[in-house]
Amino acid sequence: MPAWEQRKLGELFDYEQPQPYIVRGTEYDDSFPTPVLTAGQSFVLGYTNEKQGIKMASPEHPVIIFDDFTTSSHFVDFPFKVKSSAIKLLTLRDKNEDIHFAYQVLQNIAYTPVSHERHWISKFATFATLMPECKSEMQAIGHFMSNLDGLITLHQRKYDKLVIFKKSMLEKMFPKDGESVPEIRFAGFTDPWEQRKLGEIGFRESW
Repeated sequence: MPAWEQRKLGELFDYEQPQPYIVRGTEYDDSFPTPVLTAGQSFVLGYTNEKQGIKMASPEHPVIIFDDFTTSSHFVDFPFKVKSSAIKLLTLRDKNEDIHFAYQVLQNIAYTPVSHERHWISKFATFATLMPECKSEMQAIGHFMSNLDGLITLHQRKYDKLVIFKKSMLEKMFPKDGESVPEIRFAGFTDPWEQRKLGEIGFRESW
């Protein structure tokens, strides 16, 4: 197999400025069709009903959104708008290469921002990394990593639902203020709960 070669990220990606796709209003509603994205941890800020200036990403034409200040990024394969002007929209220069692989390359860059500046043009585009010359190897790695990301997303959604479910159960399986019995109980338990101080339950260890 051919050796891997050193390439700069600026040779791998084209970038687009986000201004045409910035949302105008902030009256989001989950019933609206178009997600408003940020490249930060929250990712989806909300949903808008604005009809103009939508970036028409799709599974056939995905993009990567890159936060120019924090350097975080997300893979996007659905139509969207963005909130911030501090975002670059990245696509492949060579459409025959694999964008899933390219996204993993970007995720694998070990860099922590130390100043509030725009990073793509000044730094990230100049970073060099090893990549396979063989496009089939790129596709194999990209496909494998994409499947892993899908599994992670699936389990994250399950986790998020379980957290919400637990919160609901905590509210219903403990008495509300002023009451002595919870809303939901296991079968066979009917006695009222009693008021006790935390100091009566636990103990403080002396050092």
